Amino acid sequence: MIRFIATDLDGTLLDGDRKLPEEIFPLISALYDRGILFAPASGRQYANLKHLFAPVADKVIFLCENGALVKYRDETLHLTPIEDGMLKGALDEIRSLRGLHPLLCGTECAYIEETSDPFSSLAFESYTNCVQVPSLDGIIGKESICKIAVFDEISAAEHCMKVLPQRLGGLRTIISGDVWCDVSAPKANKGAAIEKIQHIFGFGREECAAFGDHMNDYEMLSACGMAFVTENGYPPLKELIGRTIPSNTSGGVLTKLKEILSGRPL
Repeated sequence: MIRFIATDLDGTLLDGDRKLPEEIFPLISALYDRGILFAPASGRQYANLKHLFAPVADKVIFLCENGALVKYRDETLHLTPIEDGMLKGALDEIRSLRGLHPLLCGTECAYIEETSDPFSSLAFESYTNCVQVPSLDGIIGKESICKIAVFDEISAAEHCMKVLPQRLGGLRTIISGDVWCDVSAPKANKGAAIEKIQHIFGFGREECAAFGDHMNDYEMLSACGMAFVTENGYPPLKELIGRTIPSNTSGGVLTKLKEILSGRPL
């Protein structure tokens, strides 16, 4: 029996216009009434996720910042920030590379120091709480930093991921979209967050299901007994997981949620 469901958002649950299907709210409520907890698991910040799921915010567990932060009914269940002593060096390395733009993701707010587009517009579009500051260096030590999101003007897979990991030793760098990669503490990921939730709520791995589309979902999918990748997902992830559902534009996650509610085998 499934007791916990986690799903990525962009490219997985959200539609082609990056909108949340309205049908998801009654489905989450129905799952909750059946004793099944639902978790949006995203690289997005808590403020953005809470706003997005406002009608059911007290019925879901939020896996924020790619699992570095977990919130339930405004209580922090899990936090794995980047050590302050590593932030300045990481920012300097990112700034030194052509076409890369860093964004600091704190537990309460996101911060940028550049105003150039499209980076600035994308930052304010993606982060509900986001402010421009004279220098990101000034934020260090004032708020726990969950991750550094890096916008790549060229291509995250073909540029950022080929140069950053070796320059940022001791940190975890992973692709999170076509033009984004994320830098986080080495043990911060969606899978570690789910393992914490499993421990707190007593969920067995076989009682958990997960849906994703990119490599930042791999640990989350591996932590759950039933794992699926959308057909539009990253080909290497589909190969690793081996189970697919229809694309986000075809409502693949919604279909599976209805199957879970009906009691049909996954």
